[in-house]
Amino acid sequence: MLQHDYTTSQLDVLEAEAIHIMREVAAEFERPCLLFSGGKDSIVMLRIAEKAFWPAPIPFPLMHVDTGHNFPEVIDYRDRRSAELGARLVVASVQDSIDAGRVVEETGRRASRNRLQTTTLLDAIEEHEFDAVFGGARRDEEKARAKERVFSFRDDFGQWDPKNQRPELWNLYNAKIRKGEHIRVFPLSNWTELDVWDYIRREGIEIPSIYFAHTRRVFERDGMLLPDADVVQRGDDEPLFESMVRYRTVGDMTCTGAVSSSAATVDEIIAEIAATRITERGATRADDRASEAAMEDRKKEGYF
Repeated sequence: MLQHDYTTSQLDVLEAEAIHIMREVAAEFERPCLLFSGGKDSIVMLRIAEKAFWPAPIPFPLMHVDTGHNFPEVIDYRDRRSAELGARLVVASVQDSIDAGRVVEETGRRASRNRLQTTTLLDAIEEHEFDAVFGGARRDEEKARAKERVFSFRDDFGQWDPKNQRPELWNLYNAKIRKGEHIRVFPLSNWTELDVWDYIRREGIEIPSIYFAHTRRVFERDGMLLPDADVVQRGDDEPLFESMVRYRTVGDMTCTGAVSSSAATVDEIIAEIAATRITERGATRADDRASEAAMEDRKKEGYF
């Protein structure tokens, strides 16, 4: 007698939940979009969107808030992947916001455009009248994000108020908003960094090369390895050296650090992550080395 195994794996459950969320958004909202930076979380979201609507094309555009200080490898991947899918890519430029006087660029050794993205993002949402925005945030990243709902309500100023979030019972989501308000949607809320990499391995998804170990000129600042780049200001007391590194997360070059690593394959990365006790953002993002209260304040301002 044939034996059938109907056990559902952890990845299958997470994928099914994310597909349900994406289909719910497509059904409930008029103008959703998916934030796609070329980073691993947005890559996984894009793969899930493909599956959710296959064989039809993805029914909403992709959007990237480009600081102008992103890693070239990631931007190349972003453009190539969106072209392969035939998806419309909206690029919201922080440089355009600076030129228009909407934001003022920071100066000094620790200057970064990362926080300036908030204004650019909110302006793009208003310009294109997006009423739902998919983001790749996960609750395991840090405490402020752990408070997020899957459907995270933002008022007409784009602000997040933890006291004004809707209850989410089981898989029932409240999509009611007024003109000017929008919902940030996080299909990967219940995923962990390890789940993301397990999914990348299972699906055979291509990712940017900087996620794998490579030799790079870096310098150390506050225990982090920052890249040698024109947009990163380095002091005389911060000597350059070559090291074998990789990136656990990608973002603005001015505040995204590499980690020392020899992991050159997805299997080796999974083994490395399984053994670490430091979160990816705590290990590699200078802008996230703040108190829980500071991170929550940034979210209230409309940050990702």
